[in-house]
Amino acid sequence: MKKVLVLCTGNSCRSQIAEGYLRYFGGDKAHIYSAGIETHGVNPRAVQVMKEEGIDLSGHTSNHIDEYTGVDFDYVITVCDNAKESCPYFPTGAQKFHYNFPDPAKAQGSAEEIMHQFRAVRQLIRDYCSDFVSKNLA
Repeated sequence: MKKVLVLCTGNSCRSQIAEGYLRYFGGDKAHIYSAGIETHGVNPRAVQVMKEEGIDLSGHTSNHIDEYTGVDFDYVITVCDNAKESCPYFPTGAQKFHYNFPDPAKAQGSAEEIMHQFRAVRQLIRDYCSDFVSKNLA
């Protein structure tokens, strides 16, 4: 079974959403992990917008990349430029993918405007993950 790591700066938002969608679209085709080069805790708004999609992130934890140094990943997906630039070297033949998604945790404005940003980024990540699974895990 394939092993996929989604890597972000704090493993709080974008990587959590991607992990949820990769599990949803990939089913039993892969083991999906997410981590950060730091840990910031799972963002409650990420949990909320994924709940709207019927995907439960409430049991997710914010994990540090060091927790997975012994895992031989097939794919590593960085979802922000900072993680791509700061990603530690993995002694693995993992194929690397990158997409710099906007960080909805940095959204400003009213609660409604912030949630709009979360939903917009959620849709970008949803489309990316659906495409990734169909091309790499089918």
